[in-house]
Amino acid sequence: MHAKRKKRLTIVLFLLCGLGVAVALSTYALRQNISLFYDPSQIAAGEAPGEVRIRAGGMVEEGSVKRDLDSLKVNFRVTDYTASVTMQYDGILPDLFAEGQGVVATGRLQPDGVFIADQVLAKHDEQYMPPEVAESLERAAMLKKTVDKPAEGSASGY
Repeated sequence: MHAKRKKRLTIVLFLLCGLGVAVALSTYALRQNISLFYDPSQIAAGEAPGEVRIRAGGMVEEGSVKRDLDSLKVNFRVTDYTASVTMQYDGILPDLFAEGQGVVATGRLQPDGVFIADQVLAKHDEQYMPPEVAESLERAAMLKKTVDKPAEGSASGY
């Protein structure tokens, strides 16, 4: 091999190694900041990782909002009409936060099943539903229809 070729090959190998290190570092940094969405059914089924920052959402259950009188701490339950998850938030809730409304919260799931939120987002008008919450509710409705539907050949009264 000629000296010129050897020099080019060395430069190309160093560039490839540098590119590999840059991609690895970028991937590692992005992995630390990613937060995947889980609906209450997935959380109740144990599919959501514990102690990792995730997003969870659904509809705030009617009558489930409990405010602490001495602090800004609020406990509430979020449902996709199949399962529910208890959430705890310490801070000022958005103005549009209400029972029966859609929310998406970012936080960590504790081993006892309580979701500790560090951010709560509420929908911004009557027509809008966060896409993750809408998909979750659609899946829950489809699941409920298949469970409620009588099997073929069963006595359904008709």
